[in-house]
Amino acid sequence: MSAYEFIDHSFDVVVVGAGGAGLRATLGLAEAGLSTACITKLFPTRSHTVAAQGGISAALGNMGVDDWRWHMYDTVKGSDWLGDQDAIEFMCKEAPAAVIELEHYGLPFSRTEEGLIYQRPFGGMTTEYGKGIAQRTCAAADRTGHAMLHTLYQQSIRRSATFFIEYFAIDLMMEDGVCRGVVALDLSEGKVHRFRAHATILATGGYGRAYFSCTSAHSCTGDGNAMVLRAALPLQDMEFVQFHPTGIYTAGCLITEGVRGEGGYLTNANGERFMERYAPNAKDLASRDVVSRAMTLEIREGRGCGPHRDHVDLHLEHLGREVIHERLPGIAENARIFAGVDVTQEPIPVLPTVHYNMGGIPCNRRGEVVAPRDGDPDAVVPGLLAAGEAACVSVHGANRLGSNSLLDLVIFGRETARRCAECVKPGTPHNPLPADAAELAVTRLDRLRHAAGSRPTAAIRLEMQRIMQNDAAVFRTGASLREGMERLAATFASMADVRVSDRSLIWNSDLIETLELENLLLQATATIASAEHRTESRGAHAREDFPERDDATWLKHTLVWVDPRGRARFDHRPVHLKTLTHDVESIPPKKRTY
Repeated sequence: MSAYEFIDHSFDVVVVGAGGAGLRATLGLAEAGLSTACITKLFPTRSHTVAAQGGISAALGNMGVDDWRWHMYDTVKGSDWLGDQDAIEFMCKEAPAAVIELEHYGLPFSRTEEGLIYQRPFGGMTTEYGKGIAQRTCAAADRTGHAMLHTLYQQSIRRSATFFIEYFAIDLMMEDGVCRGVVALDLSEGKVHRFRAHATILATGGYGRAYFSCTSAHSCTGDGNAMVLRAALPLQDMEFVQFHPTGIYTAGCLITEGVRGEGGYLTNANGERFMERYAPNAKDLASRDVVSRAMTLEIREGRGCGPHRDHVDLHLEHLGREVIHERLPGIAENARIFAGVDVTQEPIPVLPTVHYNMGGIPCNRRGEVVAPRDGDPDAVVPGLLAAGEAACVSVHGANRLGSNSLLDLVIFGRETARRCAECVKPGTPHNPLPADAAELAVTRLDRLRHAAGSRPTAAIRLEMQRIMQNDAAVFRTGASLREGMERLAATFASMADVRVSDRSLIWNSDLIETLELENLLLQATATIASAEHRTESRGAHAREDFPERDDATWLKHTLVWVDPRGRARFDHRPVHLKTLTHDVESIPPKKRTY
């Protein structure tokens, strides 16, 4: 440790990550008068929330009658009954006010002719408990995440929030089970900083880059999740990885579900609108797990499109140039750049691709991280909170409905700020840090910085991604998962032989990618081991050897710990089936009815 000089900071609260959840938390904390540091490895407006296209769900009722109870029903059903119903109720009930708040902050939503916020249909969103199709997703054309991120960042700057931009968070500082802050590396100056705080909020996003084909940016490496595992805390429901039905063939870039909400549809090589067979009621607007599996089955059974029969077609051309230009301009641009397609004339080739991680850091609805202790499955980890895709609240359960992710970011980013405001008095003095507070982080940094093995980071990363893509994909079997676990264990072990060529600390992309790879390997291990552990099919987790959902055995959350050698162990938490109020009754599990 003597080789590194620490720069110390003290704040009331530290937020790690500046996507939608991190910025909403930072804004809420600044509004509450708490001194806050927002640490981000990217410039805030380059965080991955910027890529969210379709919109944010809320039962505003601008395009027809709607009700937050219907939204809650859809979310519980979409989660395949693994979602915690108290948290889902809270999110759906708070959604309309949260969207209006965003509008007042300045988010430039698209408008109806009457001047109301425009809302489009989205998969799994219904009216009257499944009887009709809801227009519930509030949209800013097809760049809603972009608009949200800029709005929240501008408001945070207006409130004089403090940002530490292009700082890479290495590890948490823990003392006797209490989180005391975080250690980060300043990428531009190569100096190590210790951020001491009464509360630390992890809003570091998902880990889609554990897979070969994904819609995630290269920065989506789940850094907060890995920090939690290294702190000997569990992650939850990591087996549930959402494949978005419509990633551009070969490129993996996202084509928003809003395309199908506007009337786009899928066809196979025979020109058949095949979703009518798999989901007669919802059709192309069935939930993402249903559509992804249907597409995969069409391809596996020889009805895929193209010379290799390995994708399906997404049609927009019938919508007309005016609708495409007004509501889907970004999609038209992406299709032209990444698929060479003019969407007004021809279909887009699409394929299911990894899009979202339902699993993450277990939290209660206030955003407080929980871990089993003394017989209490919901015991709070003092000083540690999480929000956004990094967190598992769990409002998404086994499968997230489209446009619930931006809502999740806003609701629970705000809620973590509110909880901190309740628990932390501004300016409260800090206890001295223990002498070894940064030892875990600095030892890890030094070990990888001086790694002199024979395997480059890129080779190990590609090996991991191909294993996950092949053995933990849309359809899974015990045999493929066990084979994948063996292969991944060997890849994990090969990190001991990794080679980092650049020994510097300033803008060392080789070192940062290696730190990120180590984070990804922990989460890949947690995912594939959890998938082998859960012997049923539920939501996005489809086991061909266990095709039915088993509520008697598996209506519970998976908790997984991964030790430094890559060994996983498991426990479970009960699903919260009770709601917060008497406005709705608990929704019991039912047989799938899509």
